[in-house]
Amino acid sequence: MKFWDRYTSWEEAEKAWQDGIEAAEAQAPVKKLKVLPQMPGITAETSHHLKWKSFKYMLTHDHGGKVLRQVLKHPFKYGFRYCKSLLKKKSYRRDGDFFLYGLPSIEAFESTMKQETTLLVAGFSYCQKPHECPSGRFNDQCIQNPEHPVCRQCDIGQVLHALPASTIPIIIPTVHHIGHKILELVHAHPDRQILFLITACEMTLEMFGDWGNMAGVKGIGVRLDGRICNTMRAFELSEEGIKPGLTVTTPETRSRILALVKSMRASS
Repeated sequence: MKFWDRYTSWEEAEKAWQDGIEAAEAQAPVKKLKVLPQMPGITAETSHHLKWKSFKYMLTHDHGGKVLRQVLKHPFKYGFRYCKSLLKKKSYRRDGDFFLYGLPSIEAFESTMKQETTLLVAGFSYCQKPHECPSGRFNDQCIQNPEHPVCRQCDIGQVLHALPASTIPIIIPTVHHIGHKILELVHAHPDRQILFLITACEMTLEMFGDWGNMAGVKGIGVRLDGRICNTMRAFELSEEGIKPGLTVTTPETRSRILALVKSMRASS
């Protein structure tokens, strides 16, 4: 049973979770960013021809051709959508740390999630996991045990336990992993609208928005802060599991995520 399902109201569950955090911190404190580092954004060199770099990376690092095989199920449809997205200056609309794909506003996201044909997907970048994560960092595993002191202090664990049961959760170790999973869902549920809420660094949100538009999915990419990737080399190392730094959501962005999740529960 999800932690939030034990309580009669959102507020009661939220307070109980917070009370548990304080006890968990005393028992087994995890490494945290006390002050957000002043990391520069995507470097000028990296931003040059970023769409081409994204296309090249997806093709050359698609081990086993998992993503390509999914794309080739509908090559003309996906090819047309991808080219159409490429012609846009940006693949998204931005609202603070929320990057909107295929949606004009947050209100449109909330309206879409209330539709019966919508399938909700929540994804979290592995680099958001605590260093002490009992499942390890560079993988797609998450025990999400609210009684475990590390899980209780993890933002991912909190959101997973607050999401409605019908939501499909995904921990994201690589862009190919999430790309394959999304296309798999699109093909498995042709009559459903895939709506996602995914955390990622700004560089990932910039590079791979066109691929989401190609798949025909809609949703919000939440920009992570902290020790983010801002060069191709840092991104490539991160995709190989070499990511010693922590990424986080800012307190304001975290509150916005939880507000959306609260709406999801209310409409489920």
